[in-house]
Amino acid sequence: MSSAAVSVTIVETKRLVVRELAEYDAEFIFELLNTPSFIKYIGDRSVRSVDDARTFIETRYRQSYRDHGYGLFAVDLKSDGTPIGMCGFVRRDSLPGPDIGFAFLPEHERKGYGFESALAVMKYGRDTLGFTELYAITSLDNDASGRLLTKLGFEFSKQIETPEGETIKLFHFEYSS
Repeated sequence: MSSAAVSVTIVETKRLVVRELAEYDAEFIFELLNTPSFIKYIGDRSVRSVDDARTFIETRYRQSYRDHGYGLFAVDLKSDGTPIGMCGFVRRDSLPGPDIGFAFLPEHERKGYGFESALAVMKYGRDTLGFTELYAITSLDNDASGRLLTKLGFEFSKQIETPEGETIKLFHFEYSS
């Protein structure tokens, strides 16, 4: 069995299990990355098949675990194990520290799962990974993510330009000592 067939639990909340993505998540990742809101607010990752998703999991998400010790994680319902979204950290060369990110299938949005999973991974980032601060980015018109970040304690910093030339909003969070 390859290491990609095994998933490690990162943190649990009352309703959710946050865990490493594994190759068996390919159908879920294919669906999530191709939802209209993911493409609009996060971007088209050119994942056009379940096989593409399997490769994307290995070369992006699992590679981040190997390179940085963290990445984006699957968020599953604790009640039945259904994957509903992802939440975790991204290391971007364009930012001075880790960037929190999240995305959920449309039928699981607006149920508090984003807040619940993000709060749990933020605690994991501080307590386990030793983070002292976090960043977050959103597209200019992604008001829902901006509201969630503010609820989590992030503050809007400024608008910045991505290496691809897109203007986005930058948020910052500093852990209190």
